[in-house]
Amino acid sequence: MRHLFVYFNFIAIIGLGTLQYFYPPAVWCWLLLAPILVLGWYDMLQTHHSILRNFPVLGHVRYLFELIRPEIYQYFVESDTDGVPFDRDTRSLVYQRAKDVRDTVPFGTKENVYEVGYEWVNHSMAPVHNEPEDMRVTIGGPDCSKPYSSSLLNISAMSYGALSQNAILALSKGAKLGNFAHNTGEGGISPYHTEGGADLIWQIGTGYFGCRTDDGGFSETLFEAKATSENVKMIELKLSQGAKPGHGGILPAAKLTPEIAKIRHVPMGRDVNSPPGHRVFDTPIGLLEFIARLRELSGGKPVGFKLCVGKRREFLSVCKAMVKTGITPDFITVDGGEGGTGAAPLEFSNHIGAPLVEGLIFVHNALIGYGVRDQVRVIASGKVTSGFALLKRLALGADACYSARGMMLALGCIQALKCNSNHCPVGVATTNPALMKGLVPEKKSNRVANFHKETIQSLSEMLGALGLSSPEELQPWHVLHRTTPTETKHYGELYDFLYPGELLTSPLPIDYRRACNAASSDTFAHVEESDADNDPSSAN
Repeated sequence: MRHLFVYFNFIAIIGLGTLQYFYPPAVWCWLLLAPILVLGWYDMLQTHHSILRNFPVLGHVRYLFELIRPEIYQYFVESDTDGVPFDRDTRSLVYQRAKDVRDTVPFGTKENVYEVGYEWVNHSMAPVHNEPEDMRVTIGGPDCSKPYSSSLLNISAMSYGALSQNAILALSKGAKLGNFAHNTGEGGISPYHTEGGADLIWQIGTGYFGCRTDDGGFSETLFEAKATSENVKMIELKLSQGAKPGHGGILPAAKLTPEIAKIRHVPMGRDVNSPPGHRVFDTPIGLLEFIARLRELSGGKPVGFKLCVGKRREFLSVCKAMVKTGITPDFITVDGGEGGTGAAPLEFSNHIGAPLVEGLIFVHNALIGYGVRDQVRVIASGKVTSGFALLKRLALGADACYSARGMMLALGCIQALKCNSNHCPVGVATTNPALMKGLVPEKKSNRVANFHKETIQSLSEMLGALGLSSPEELQPWHVLHRTTPTETKHYGELYDFLYPGELLTSPLPIDYRRACNAASSDTFAHVEESDADNDPSSAN
């Protein structure tokens, strides 16, 4: 569009000049044309608005809709293909915090407090003051020699290729400015991750991109060379993700460039699809042994795995393997089934994988029940875009959170739903150089840092309002949920929470008995009760 506007400039000037030559009164047409040309050039040269840089003059139509009436803007711009509007309030909150402008509101609560599903926390008559800088957690278990002091909110996994190089660079620079971590996604470590200087969480998926052999296997040599880099602070082994669990990552061929192919060690010309599962291990014990090996090769850095909870017995098998072998991951990332992605089959996005609340509570309970929760940190990932969303996940069992869509909105994402087509109009989710130029990393990195800063500030103030001095004091009963217009329950009543070691004793809790009896540390498959390692004494 930028090129079309330049062409329009030349054609308009030549055409109008010719018209004026043959018809002098046409000089008045310059009064109409000149403002359009000036506005267009200003749009292309400014660095704050990606839409206007990529679509000079025409981009103002979007802001005109928003200026005239937010509801009109929402209908025409924010509706998806099914006509379902996005959460405009959430987007507005992220934009306000990213731009470091006032995010207070007039006229009180914007939600129906008597609507089923409304949630809140109760404040204390003895509030306290908390420092946002204290909102951090140390990640690293007993076998980790290089633990990492992590912010409670970090950038979720988004690969270079899925996002543009300018978007990755802006995220990395923003994370560096705000002292929080940037997850690379399974696409590997790009120059734009390291150029920004952020602390990196290197995610390794089933395609082993960045540490991949020619036949698609895992290369210890390539892994060690990159894992020992100063930028890499943690390593995350991806088992599945919420948007498409059991499917594997997808990078359409339209978004594959020679540079991305080189980083990932894949051929050009076709879609880059990660295998559904890993080749290096096929048992729970094998998974833990691989994690221990990665930790050793990285020089003792925290290593964990990410999953969207599916069959409960399979995760319980991993817990049993932890008890049996004494090997524990340093952290586990729980991704909710509602998590987003740039490309996923519709049915996978909508109907496979446990939502974050159920998955998070289950993982937290399982680790407590097998007596290993104190050795493993839990990270929650899924629609975390506010201080309250962060507080809720921490109360339900998380130690820290990831945010993907919040960080993308801070970059300027308008949810145009073009992520998988390479036509992202704001240069976030595209490898098209013409569209990518609209996103200026130096400007957007500040917005990423602002969004993080303001969200952590909100969390610290909300904790203080509850009378709490640390996120570790949060409990499920702090968060209340309206179940009917006249009834409420806190999360401690909505879900059962186990006691330490409860799954190592008899009788097993009834809600876990069937899955525990079908789980074995030696296999992910369902086993008969007589074959499972269910004797609590044998698990110690």
